[in-house]
Order: sequence, then C-alpha cells, then structure tokens
Amino acid sequence: MTTPTRNARGAASTLRRTALYAILVALTLVFLMPLVWMLITSLKTYDGAQQIPPSWLPDPLSGYGYQQILTNSANPVLRWFLNSMVAATLHSLLVLATASMAAYALARMRFRGRGVSFALIVGTLFIPPTSLIIPNFLIVDSLNWIDTLAVVVVPGAASAFGVFFLRQFFISLPRELEEAAVLDGANQWQIFYKVVLPLSKPALATLAVLSFLTNWNDFLWPIFVLFSPEKLTLPPGLGLLQGSYVTDYPVIMAGAVLASVPVLILFVLAQRHIIQGVSRSGLKG
Repeated sequence: MTTPTRNARGAASTLRRTALYAILVALTLVFLMPLVWMLITSLKTYDGAQQIPPSWLPDPLSGYGYQQILTNSANPVLRWFLNSMVAATLHSLLVLATASMAAYALARMRFRGRGVSFALIVGTLFIPPTSLIIPNFLIVDSLNWIDTLAVVVVPGAASAFGVFFLRQFFISLPRELEEAAVLDGANQWQIFYKVVLPLSKPALATLAVLSFLTNWNDFLWPIFVLFSPEKLTLPPGLGLLQGSYVTDYPVIMAGAVLASVPVLILFVLAQRHIIQGVSRSGLKG
C-alpha cells in the first residue's frame, strides 16, 4: 500500500509542477509578444509594416526605421536619448541621496514628531500627480528652469515612496551592527555611510531602478516644461514621430526599441538586487 501511495503522490506532484511551468511559459510568452512584435516591425520596410494580414517575418529585412531615426535631423532621436539618459541617471542619484538620509532618520533616530512626519510623507503618495503639475510649473518657472535639463531632474527627487521603501529596509537591519560601530567610536554619519548603506545595496539598487524607470518613461511633465526640440526627452520626442495623417510604424517601433534597450539592460544587471530588496523591505513594519 505504501509504494502505490508514494507513486500517486509523486505523479500528482509532477503534474502540478508541469502545470505550473506551463502557466509560467504562457505568461512569459504573453509579456514577450509585444516586445518581439516591436522588434520585428522595426526591421520592416514602410510597405511591409502596412501589409494586411501582417507578417511575422520582415520580408525583406530592412534597417529603414533605424536609418530614419539616426539620420533625420528634424527629429534628433539620439539627442533625445542622451537627454533622457542624463536626466534619469541624475534623478535616480538625487532620489537615492534624499530618500536614504530621510529614511535613516525616520528608522533609527529618535525625535519629536517622527511618527507624524512619516505619516505625512506616506500620505503624499495618495495625492494624484497631475494635481501638482501647475504648482510645480510655477515653482520651476520662478527658478528659471523652464526648458532646461534641471526641470526634469530635480522635481520629484524628494521621493515619498523612496523614503517609505528604504525605511522598511533599514528597520530590518540588525541594530547590533550599529551598536558595535558606536563602541568603535563611529558617529551617526559614519554609521549611516559606512555601515547602513553598504548593507542596503539591494534596496538602493531597487530604488535606483524604479526611479530611473519613472523618469525615463515620464511623458506628461516634459511636455509642459520642455519646448525646444533639442531639449526634449525620449518619450515626448517619440510622440513627434507620429504623423497627423500617416503612421510610419518602422520608425516609431525603431524608436521604441531604442528606448527599451537601456531599461532591459538595467533590469538584467540589477535583477538579483531587486529581488532581494523587495523581499527584505517588507520584513518589518
């Protein structure tokens, strides 16, 4: 009786595992399909992209879309790409600097009003971002930042989500390490810089990637504050590739591929840290 029961359990376990893998493969295909179609369309000719029914394979294989975005001076896609890279990178660094210091103070320091301050910071997450466009515009206009790189870098650098996320991670760190640093004569800044931050690489990497993606994909705010074609970032710039009467799909998809490459590379490089950061940030509240 024991052997058949074990065999039945083993068969059931194998069946469940197979079903799980099949579901995961199906979900992977669902998420990858738009990326694959985007890449295939970017390698088609203009006529090939208009073909009905659409073809999965580009025939003939063409670099027409990439040639247009790289050589057309009316739409400086490479300039938009560079603007987005600089803006997203600087924005991520600012978010890490402001959020890490604020989160450490809220997680480890004792001061009056700490709980209220944290509640107010978290409460700002419930404010619709679109309601802040006009106040933010008036502020950056008074600073003469309109149509400059600073206008897409600095606003939003004080990230409420970043403070909340890093605070949760800092709370999960053992206090014994900080107490040992105090015994060695370290002050508060040295504890933060030399003990806490090195232990928080997974959370910092996760926040950096999320901040980079938020700035990289931002479409609405740059439209309001950037006016010169050479000052645009990639998302609003790619919107200019859409014609009023004709849609050049290979060109648009080539621009989308160009916009996707840095994001995919960043995620692949930081994937391990992202998983660790997300899993550990919810250990303690």
